Amino acid sequence: MISEDILYDCVIVGGGPAGLTAGLYCARAKLRTILLEKGTLGGQIAITDLVENYPGFPEGISGKELTQRFKQQAEKFGLEIHRKEVIKIEKVGKEILIHLRTGELLRSKTVILAVGANPRRLGVKGEEEFLNRGVSYCATCDGALFDGVPIAVIGGGDSACQESLFLTHFGSVVYLIHRRDQLRAQKHLQERVLSHPKIKFIPNKVVEEIRGREAVESLLLRDTQTGELTTLEVEGVFIFIGLEPSTGFLKGTVEMDDKGYIITDHRMRTSLEGVFACGDCRSGATGQVAVAVGEGCIAAIEAERYIEEYF
Repeated sequence: MISEDILYDCVIVGGGPAGLTAGLYCARAKLRTILLEKGTLGGQIAITDLVENYPGFPEGISGKELTQRFKQQAEKFGLEIHRKEVIKIEKVGKEILIHLRTGELLRSKTVILAVGANPRRLGVKGEEEFLNRGVSYCATCDGALFDGVPIAVIGGGDSACQESLFLTHFGSVVYLIHRRDQLRAQKHLQERVLSHPKIKFIPNKVVEEIRGREAVESLLLRDTQTGELTTLEVEGVFIFIGLEPSTGFLKGTVEMDDKGYIITDHRMRTSLEGVFACGDCRSGATGQVAVAVGEGCIAAIEAERYIEEYF
């Protein structure tokens, strides 16, 4: 149970790999720590079908299973995890106040921000209208809904390629649509995608509109070189065009770059004393689990040092 009467040593906001690692280190150091996560524990990694580049798993591991292992290990050392949304933090004297959507107010000596990032929207007609009716941002969650029908994936990076490969288990064909003539993903992913018999790469095209009646039926595409408009019949659209940091509630609280990512030093310290940031919400983030885990470790160690020095 969380309590407004307790002065916590550390409150961690966000439950992805960075936040869970920070929680593990804080709890193991016997700091009174809680982790608050408003959405899915594990963040983006929880909806990744296969993680092939995390050390110690040569055969790969599903993002869901990796998240569960992070969680179990952190809870083993006493980390408390709560489904709560933070809407504001502020420094009052030496303490940091954490305001929750529920109206609760928590007090802590330190805060670690590990709020991650969310999928970027296309911003085209039909995207919002057909959300959960053909439009998705999670292949692992929704891929099975499109068994035996044509699917489109929008994007050209690692996520778009990984999810295209996963969706070949379901779709009759997977169209990979990218605004440029070449993919941006790692070379080994490009090779797998371009050689797969069920994936059809469509370069130099952007989506102008997502069309349908009760659900998605087609895409209106524009050629980026000629301007020509064409229609592509699909029943599922999976959008992977990057991420946006989940830092809107922090505006005016900590220094951020022009894209909304939190600026820190190499010790994960933000511009607000006692507040640290790590993972995909941090300026310069790589989007790699191994890096997020390392940053979560650093943030926890620095939070412990801060408490020792100032409390």
